[in-house]
Amino acid sequence: MISEILLLDTIDKVREFVDIANTKECQITLKSGNVAVDGKSIMSVFGLDLTKPIEMEADCKCGFDFSKQIDKFIYKK
Repeated sequence: MISEILLLDTIDKVREFVDIANTKECQITLKSGNVAVDGKSIMSVFGLDLTKPIEMEADCKCGFDFSKQIDKFIYKK
């Protein structure tokens, strides 16, 4: 299980993240407040409040590879 806080505050970031997520054979969930959506669905992701950081949970075994690919989206305070 991989858990990260992401910032997907532009259309290009959302598109790139969803493209990466769709290459993985695992479930990826994005959460904002009480709302949880499929991280592989671009329409679902756009339903979140993307002005704030969102929580990502990925139930996959490709941990290091996936973490490296999404590093640019990780929210750094």
